[in-house]
Amino acid sequence: MGRKRTIDRDSVLDAAECIVRRDGTARLTLDAVACEAGISKASVIYDYKTKAALMQAIVERRIAAEDARLETIREALASCPDATIRTHIAAAAGEYAEEEAEIALCLSAAMAQNPALREPIHKKYADYLDQIRAESQHPRGALLAYLALGGLRMMEKFGVYRFSSDERSQLLQEIGWLVDQDPQQVPIKNPETTE
Repeated sequence: MGRKRTIDRDSVLDAAECIVRRDGTARLTLDAVACEAGISKASVIYDYKTKAALMQAIVERRIAAEDARLETIREALASCPDATIRTHIAAAAGEYAEEEAEIALCLSAAMAQNPALREPIHKKYADYLDQIRAESQHPRGALLAYLALGGLRMMEKFGVYRFSSDERSQLLQEIGWLVDQDPQQVPIKNPETTE
């Protein structure tokens, strides 16, 4: 009978994220994770054969954590119209921890080098967009709200700009207003004409 496994996969991923935040993805190695976690390299290799597999696990864990957070909020908004987009807006009302921004920035750099890391994120965004389109009373307005929300969140996650708390709150209210709009009724003007 083999020995019972005592190394928690989450502890290994915690160590990997610590390295990514502190040193960047370029310094993320299986050796460095083993050292940070206080375990053998063989233990890291047992769960994650390569650095790419380790990065994939970090991305998937981040997605799962965000899904769990969104699901908790959605349960409270289940009876509201446009529940999916309203869930995303409510989730954005919370401030992001600095470590979230650091991880997001480092993971973005890693995704630029390894397109396979984008796949689970691409799928998740496609799922969100499908849900928003399917259940919104005004799908185009809800889509515009989601895009505006995405722009706000990316600016914050990448440290490009941080709005004051009051201005951010106002922006989220205005993004919420977009959900109820029907831009299909807005006449589209050709920028090449003067009319």
